[in-house]
Amino acid sequence: MKLYDHPVSGHAHRATAMLSLLGIDYETIIVDLQSGAHKQPEYIRLNPVGQVPTLQDGEVVLRDSTAILTYLALKHDPARTWSPTDPALAAKVQEWLATSVKEVFEGPCGARIAKFFGVPIDYDGAVEKTHVLMKTLFEPHLAQNDWLVGAGPTIADVANYGYIAAVEEAGVPLDAYPNVRAWLARLEALEGFPKIKPVSEIMGTA
Repeated sequence: MKLYDHPVSGHAHRATAMLSLLGIDYETIIVDLQSGAHKQPEYIRLNPVGQVPTLQDGEVVLRDSTAILTYLALKHDPARTWSPTDPALAAKVQEWLATSVKEVFEGPCGARIAKFFGVPIDYDGAVEKTHVLMKTLFEPHLAQNDWLVGAGPTIADVANYGYIAAVEEAGVPLDAYPNVRAWLARLEALEGFPKIKPVSEIMGTA
C-alpha cells in the first residue's frame, strides 16, 4: 500500500491518521507540492485532479481523502467501529464527511490556505464561516456528545479534525468553543493518532 502525501495537507492528514490508528503498514511517497509535482503527467495518471492524498493498494487507486477513510475502515476494521453498519449511524457519518469537504473546507481550511499559502481566498470570509460553523454546529453538538457520531470515534471525527485543529495557527481562536477543544484533545489522546503539525514546523520556519 502506498500513500502519496504531503505533511502540510490537512486532507492527507486524514489518511495518515487512519492508517496509523488501524496499524496498517504502508509506504509514504511525498509529493513535492512546491515544485508542482502534483500537476505532472505521472502523478495526474494516478490522481486526475492533481491533489493529495492518493492511496494505491494494488489495483485500487483512490484520489479523495474521505473515500480513503471509508476504504481503510471497511477493509481493515472488521468490527466496524470506525464505519458503523447501523443505517442511521452510517448516514450520520456521511453527513459529517460532507461537512468536512464543504463547510470545514470553506471555513477553517480556507483560513489556513489564505494565511499561509498565498491563495486568493477571502481570509476574513473564511474566518467568519469558521465561527458560524463552530457556533451553530460543532460546539452545540459536542456539548451533548463526546464524538460526532455514536458513542466512540469514527471516520467522521478523523475527517473533521485536521483543519479545525490547525485553525488557531491561522489566527482563528477557539477559546469560545471549549467543547470543540475537548473533542480535539480526545482525538489526540487516542493511541496512534498523530496531531496535525504546524505549518511553521513543516516548512522549517518555526
